[in-house]
Amino acid sequence: MESTEKLTDTNAILAYLYETFPLCFIAEGEAKPLKIGLFQDLAERLANDSRVSKTQLRVALRRYTNSWRYLKSLKEGAQRVDLDGNPCGELEQEHIEHARTTLKESQEKAKARRVEAAKAANQKAADGQPARADKPKARRKPRVDNRKVAIPKSAPQRQAAQPAVQLVPATLSTLNPGQRVSVKLGVKPVGGVIQNINKDDVHVQLDSGLTVKVHAEHILL
Repeated sequence: MESTEKLTDTNAILAYLYETFPLCFIAEGEAKPLKIGLFQDLAERLANDSRVSKTQLRVALRRYTNSWRYLKSLKEGAQRVDLDGNPCGELEQEHIEHARTTLKESQEKAKARRVEAAKAANQKAADGQPARADKPKARRKPRVDNRKVAIPKSAPQRQAAQPAVQLVPATLSTLNPGQRVSVKLGVKPVGGVIQNINKDDVHVQLDSGLTVKVHAEHILL
């Protein structure tokens, strides 16, 4: 019997679309521009599928078309496709220009978030440093009377432990493109921003400019 469990997670719905319409929704690599009015075709095609609702389909479609990967596909000479991958005409110039503007604004916002996050981290580190005294106090010498006594050696002072930021592994449902995260790479987590999410794979652009593909359990929040 076919499962009728309703899909509510956007990532699960996108995975379902990748599997059901592979010639239209591209899971990896360069995406294809979608036919204008495709949502109506999608709603009609899946009208008898109780696992997905129109509301969730609309949310999933919006995330797909707002991703950087999709916006980059809207360029001169590209053909729009329907659910079966059939060409539906070339893109209009105004749609290409709109995609370029949207992509630029999204990338600038992501960069601004990275800068603000770095400033906040630097400020937090600065606030956590103990203030220096103007003049260190002289250590008092132990008083010794005329009797012969053993002078105990001073016990080494323990350094106060600095509070550590507690990061916890993320779950796929809590992640979104453009979100600031930390990735477990080597000994220390590395900061970055999520570019897109494909099934169980999360593509993250690190602060160094390198893009990596990891699973959700390797992402810390």
